[in-house]
Amino acid sequence: MPETHPFTHRFRVRYAEVDPQSVVFNSRYLEYADLIITEYWRSIDIHFSGEQALEFHVVKAVVEFKQPIRADEEIDGTAVTGRIGSSSVTTEIGLYGLDGEDDLRATIELVHVHVDLDSGKPIPIPDDVRERFLAK
Repeated sequence: MPETHPFTHRFRVRYAEVDPQSVVFNSRYLEYADLIITEYWRSIDIHFSGEQALEFHVVKAVVEFKQPIRADEEIDGTAVTGRIGSSSVTTEIGLYGLDGEDDLRATIELVHVHVDLDSGKPIPIPDDVRERFLAK
C-alpha cells in the first residue's frame, strides 16, 4: 500500500461476478475500480451529476492480477491520487483480501481526463478540485 493512508471501501463479491470455478471474472476488476473510485471521489466531494458535476473520461486502465478473488469474499479497495496534471488525474487502486497488505489481489491504475462534454476535448481541472485530489 502507499505510505499515505489511502481511502478504503469494503465490498463483498457477489455470485454473479464469478466464473464456474468461483473466481472473479477478469472484466469485473474494472467494475470494482469504478466502485472504489466513485466512493473515493464522493468522499472528497467530486460530483458526477447535478450542478457541480465534472466530466472525466478514462483514457488508460491497467490491471495487474496478483491472486484470485473468490465468491463471497470481502475485499478492501483502496484508492490514492498518484499524479495530477493540468487536465488529467491518475488514481492508484489496490484490491486486498482481509489479511491486509500481504493479501494484495490486484492493482489498478486509472487515468482520467477532465473534458468538455460537448467537444470531448480536454480542459483544465478546476483549482478547487485539484486541491481536493491533492489533500487525500
